[in-house]
Amino acid sequence: MMNVEAPVSKPHSPRIRVLVVEDSPVIRDFLVHILNLVPDVQVVGVANDGEKAIDMVRDCRPDVITMDIHMPKMDGYEATRRIMATQATPIVIVSGSSTIEESVTAIRALEAGALAVVPRPYAFAHPEFGSSSARLVETVRLMAGVKVVRRWLQPGGKEGAERPAVPAPARTEIRILAIGASTGGPAVLATILAAAPKDMPFPVLIVQHICEGFTSGFVEWLAQTSGLPVQVAADGIMLLPGHIYVAPSGAHMGVTSANRAALDAGPPENGVRPAVSYLFRSVAAAFGRHAAAIILTGMGADGAEAMKLVRDRGGLTVAQDQASSVVHGMPGEAIRLGAAAHVMAPEAIGVFLRGLGGK
Repeated sequence: MMNVEAPVSKPHSPRIRVLVVEDSPVIRDFLVHILNLVPDVQVVGVANDGEKAIDMVRDCRPDVITMDIHMPKMDGYEATRRIMATQATPIVIVSGSSTIEESVTAIRALEAGALAVVPRPYAFAHPEFGSSSARLVETVRLMAGVKVVRRWLQPGGKEGAERPAVPAPARTEIRILAIGASTGGPAVLATILAAAPKDMPFPVLIVQHICEGFTSGFVEWLAQTSGLPVQVAADGIMLLPGHIYVAPSGAHMGVTSANRAALDAGPPENGVRPAVSYLFRSVAAAFGRHAAAIILTGMGADGAEAMKLVRDRGGLTVAQDQASSVVHGMPGEAIRLGAAAHVMAPEAIGVFLRGLGGK
């Protein structure tokens, strides 16, 4: 899911304090065992429901919380909302189901302020136990370094940061829009698409770094929140105006000049597949000055150099601003390279899209 290596712990460095929230005693003990095997991680508390989790955050002051979704008294979604409103702490959703309904709920928790979602590690006897448990530990390490901000409990509430004015877009006919995002991306995408016109005269292609198994849930959730037609891209399909296409797990997504999707199972780029860089290069080559690219919150630098290619060929480029980014790695690198013609907050980006066409 991420495109950076996990930080190497230094001797005598503080251990990462983790609160495990899980209602099943067996699974809770399983997760605690995995995390306590790692020298730089320490489980400082456990909770079996959302209400207790809120109390434990205050008492234990963890660096990271692993959060179950389905729990008695208060579920993981509501607990995430309340923790982010009162005691903002990095939260990793640990999901034990691959059903669309479960993954949609997990993605909703990302909208509420959780930073990442990972599948529950396989059992000890499973051949993928090692890789799945390592993925959990790596995500906990990465999220421990993210500076989160407090959120409002009221729907639509904001932190109150000043928003830049929305510039008038260049008078260029845009035929395709490519968007790349990683950590913090789902909530930002929802904000942008909610403000975007419903009759965009171009297709929108999205690469969102997310763990395998959650893409379908992400697509379902994005369709619900945006009110737009959203689907997982398939190789060779015609890309329709006003439709949103999400890159599938395990394949890069590009386009042809004939406005068709082109999938590629080639090697990962920047440690990920699908990669934002692959998508941006593709739209630059196929559409030149008629392409638009937006790079959003995320770790690392995936997509930054390729966005410069879009701009150099006359395309329109936008990067998310630092104040609204959960992690400003990807957009920050694009700005540093001079790849972004505009730097804006998510609400402004959505309004900006209205100026590209539609109503």
